[in-house]
Amino acid sequence: MSLKPLALFVKHDGQSARASVTCRYKCGNACSHEPPNTSAGEYFGDVVRSAMSRRGVLKGSAAAVLAVGAGTVLAACGDDATTGSSTSTPNTPAPTGTDFTVVAPNKEDAVVIPEGYEQAVVIRWGDAVLPDAPPFDFDNQTPQAQEKQFGFNNDFAGLLPVEGQPNTYLLVVNHEYTTEPFMFKNYDADNPTLQQFQVAITAHGLSVVQVKGAADSGKLTPEFGPHNRRITANTEFVLTGPAAGSEFVKTSADPTGTKVIGTFANCSGGVTPWGTVLSGEENFNGYFGNPEAVTDPKAAERLKRYAFVDGKTEHLWERFDKRFDLAQEPNEANRFGYVVEVNPWDAASTPIKHSALGRVKHEAANIYVTSDGTVVAYTGDDEKFDYMYKFVSSRKMQPGTGQASMRYNVTLLDAGTLYVAKFTGNEPDKIDGSGKAPEGGFTGKGEWIPILRTGEDGKGESLVEGMSADEVAVFTRFAGDKVGATKMDRPEDFEPNPKTGKVYAALTNNDKRGTDGKAAVDEANPRNTNKNGQVIEIVEDTADHSTNRFTWSLLLVCGDPKAADTYYAGFDKSKVSPISCPDNVAFDPHGNLWISTDGNALKSNDGLFSVVLDGPNRGETKQFLTVPHGGETCGPIITESRVMVCVQHPGELDDASADKPVSHWPDGGDSQPRPSVVAVWKSGGGRIGV
Repeated sequence: MSLKPLALFVKHDGQSARASVTCRYKCGNACSHEPPNTSAGEYFGDVVRSAMSRRGVLKGSAAAVLAVGAGTVLAACGDDATTGSSTSTPNTPAPTGTDFTVVAPNKEDAVVIPEGYEQAVVIRWGDAVLPDAPPFDFDNQTPQAQEKQFGFNNDFAGLLPVEGQPNTYLLVVNHEYTTEPFMFKNYDADNPTLQQFQVAITAHGLSVVQVKGAADSGKLTPEFGPHNRRITANTEFVLTGPAAGSEFVKTSADPTGTKVIGTFANCSGGVTPWGTVLSGEENFNGYFGNPEAVTDPKAAERLKRYAFVDGKTEHLWERFDKRFDLAQEPNEANRFGYVVEVNPWDAASTPIKHSALGRVKHEAANIYVTSDGTVVAYTGDDEKFDYMYKFVSSRKMQPGTGQASMRYNVTLLDAGTLYVAKFTGNEPDKIDGSGKAPEGGFTGKGEWIPILRTGEDGKGESLVEGMSADEVAVFTRFAGDKVGATKMDRPEDFEPNPKTGKVYAALTNNDKRGTDGKAAVDEANPRNTNKNGQVIEIVEDTADHSTNRFTWSLLLVCGDPKAADTYYAGFDKSKVSPISCPDNVAFDPHGNLWISTDGNALKSNDGLFSVVLDGPNRGETKQFLTVPHGGETCGPIITESRVMVCVQHPGELDDASADKPVSHWPDGGDSQPRPSVVAVWKSGGGRIGV
C-alpha cells in the first residue's frame, strides 16, 4: 500500500478532553482523588528504567508485551462471528495491514467514516429489546419500560452467530453507567426522584438482542428473538469461587453470601469460545455511599484501597435502597468488582460472578485457548498504579456447542490459579529524563506471581502470606501489594491476538505520574502527568500461555506524533494518525490491531484506529472513524465485512444537559442524543480496510 503524509491535528495543551460531568457519573471523579494504591510496590516506570540499555534487542525481533484490558477479539474462523477468545494458530502469516482513506481529527456531531464506506445505527438507548416494550418516550420514562428497552451508555459489544440461521446474530452489549442529567429534563442532582432512580437502575447491566444482517449491505436490524433479554442492577446472580459463602460477602438480604442482586459499572468484556459473554464490573465503588460510617479499622482500610470516597454518591442510589448505603450494609460493596459470565443462549439462566478471578476494577476479561484446551483469562485493574492479572484454568475446555458442553465450560473459570504481573528490566538504565524513545524501543522480562489457587471443589488456597483465600478473592489488590506486583498506568483492555498469540494492553493515562512523590518520567512512560497513555505488547514464554514468564515491549507511546515524547513502534511518525488515551483493543481476522479511545487529550473527537503489528509497517496507526463530540468510542468489533462500535455518552459536555443538548446524534433535528451501536461497511461489499 502507498504511504502518504497525513493531515494531523497537533495543537493541544496536554489536558484530557473528557467532560467533568462524565467523570462524576462514570467513575466518581476518580482523577480528582489520590490513587488508592499507597503500597511500596514497584512502579512500571521504575522497572522500565533498567531495560534502557538493552534498547537494541528489539531490532528485528518479535519481542512482545503484556496487555491489559477488555475488548472483542474476532474469531479467525471467518464471516462475522466474533469471540473474545484466541486460539493457538502457530506459523500463521503476518498481518496484512490496512488501506483506507484516513479520517482526520475533527469535532463533528456525527460518526465520521472513510470515503467509500457506509454506516447505520443498529440500536439506540430506549429501543425495544423485548416484544412488549413500549415505544421510547424521552419525556415519560418508566422503569417498567426501561427494563424491556435497550439500556444507557453502551460499552462492550459482542456479536455471536446463531447456528442454523445465516446472517443472524446475537448482539450482547454492556450498559456501563447512567448520566442522569442527560436522561431527564429538569433533573435535580441533589434530589432525584424515586422513579428516576428506578429508571436508572434498570438502564444499567446488559442487553441481549437478536439482529439480522441485510443481504445487500452491512446493515443489522434488531429482531425479537427467543434469546432477547435485559440484565439489570436488579437481576439475580450467583457468586462462585473462594468468595462464595465468605463472611465478607454476607448481607442481611443474603446470609448465605452466594446470591447477589444486580450488576453495574459493566465496562468492557469478551466472548468466550464456548459461547458465553464475560463482562467486567469496573467503577463499582461510585455506587455506594457513606463509607465513613464504617468504623472497623480493617474494613475502612479495605474501602480506601478500593477508592471509596466519603459522603454521598453522584447517583444517590443509597437514598432509595439500603444495599447501597455502607452505613447499613457494609458488605454489599464486596459483592461487586468481579468478572461476570452470561449465557446469552438461555434467557432464563442465572449469570455468574467469578471470584476465582479476583475482585478489582475489571475493565474486561478475554480468553486464550490453546490447542490442548488450556484456558487462560487476561484482565486488568483500571486504576492508576494498579495491576495486571491472568487466570489459568485447571480444567480443559470441552469442544462442542451442546448443553452438556456449555454446562461444563461455564465452570472453567471456577478452578485454577490467579496470577499478578511483575515487570523487570534487563539491565540498568541510562535514561536522561528527556522522555524521547531510544532507537529500537524498549524491552524487558516479566513474571506472573501466583496469588490464589482454586480447587475443583471451588475452595481456595491463598498463596499470599498473611491472607486467607477469601481475602485474596475479595480484596485482591492487597494481595498484589503484598507480593510486589508492578504498578501500572490504568491497565484497561487486555487481549490476546488470535493470529499470533501475543497479548496487548491499553494503558489509558495517568495524570498523577511525576506528582506528589510519584515516579518521574522514564522511557516507558516518558511524560509527567501522562495524558495520552500507551500500548504494551507481551509474549508468553510458552505456547500454552500457562507459563509464569514473559517478555514485554512498548508498541505505542501515544500522543502528538510531532512531539519527541511519542513512539509508534519505530514507524515514521509523519505518516501516522495521532492517537490519545487508548482504551479498548480488538483484532481483525487478519491479525491487525484496532484501538478505540476514551478522552482524547489532543482535543479532537474519540476514534477507532488500526495498527500494523508486524513487518516494515509495524506501528503504522490510522484513524478509521470518529464518534460525535462528547462521545466515547467503545466495544469495537472488526469482522471481514463489517466494523461495529458503541458510541457512549454522545454530547456529554459540561455546558450541556437534557434541557440544553449540544448533540442531536443519531436522530438529528432537535432530538436528544442517545448512546447507540453503529455498523460500518464498505460500499458494495468487500473486506474491511483494503
